[in-house]
Amino acid sequence: MPISEGTPVWFELNAGDPDAAQAFYEAVAGWHVAPSPMPEHGGYRIGAADGHPVAGIRQTTPEAPGFPGWAVYLATRDVDAAAGRVVELGGRVRFGPVDIPHVGRFAMVSDPQDVVFALLAATDPGESRAFGPVPLGTQPTLGHGVWIELATPDPAGAFAFYGALFGWEKLGAMPMGAMGEYAFIGRGDLRPGAVMSSAATGAPARWNWYIHVADIDAALATVRDSGGTVLQGPGPIPGGSYSANIADPAGNRLGLAGPRNAA
Repeated sequence: MPISEGTPVWFELNAGDPDAAQAFYEAVAGWHVAPSPMPEHGGYRIGAADGHPVAGIRQTTPEAPGFPGWAVYLATRDVDAAAGRVVELGGRVRFGPVDIPHVGRFAMVSDPQDVVFALLAATDPGESRAFGPVPLGTQPTLGHGVWIELATPDPAGAFAFYGALFGWEKLGAMPMGAMGEYAFIGRGDLRPGAVMSSAATGAPARWNWYIHVADIDAALATVRDSGGTVLQGPGPIPGGSYSANIADPAGNRLGLAGPRNAA
């Protein structure tokens, strides 16, 4: 079935040292990382979980589009139209739109608060299994993305922008005291994540994403053993799981989510 507008469909790391990044994420996320079989992709590496592609790792170069760290790709039917809408709504186009052979058409853009994300119109819009939203369904989601999270200096402005772009609405919120509220986003059955104030929490203004792990404590121990840093957590989240935020050895940030299995 076609994927809804705004669905997370890919995650991508610009890495100064792709070999080191591959070793880290294979250990922490349990991915099998291999070069893309398409020679046109120029050595682009693909991290897969249970046989399904989840994320890409590419060498950072001055010529390559994108920005340091992880990028979240959101689905759209028409990248050119969506990129034009981004500009109309006060954002900007950073790169593209351009075609990716055998994948689709994409653009790197930023919202009015200058938070970067990517738009992707896939050649096969029903193919991506990179994201398995919470609550976890019957499909295996270990190693997949299960949550996205926007830290922004202007939550109200972000809701207006992404609402106009993707039809997202505010679907409730959890109060966080002096740190404002953790407001859930989505439309219909799509509930991919949440928005929070970067000004109130001190978090970097960015899109974050969370990988599902089998045991949060074991995963965080692997992060430390592999040269990464635990920045926050683990803390409880609705549904009985726990989340944490980490940085890989190069300082690239992302989240982990999973149960606490220790006795």
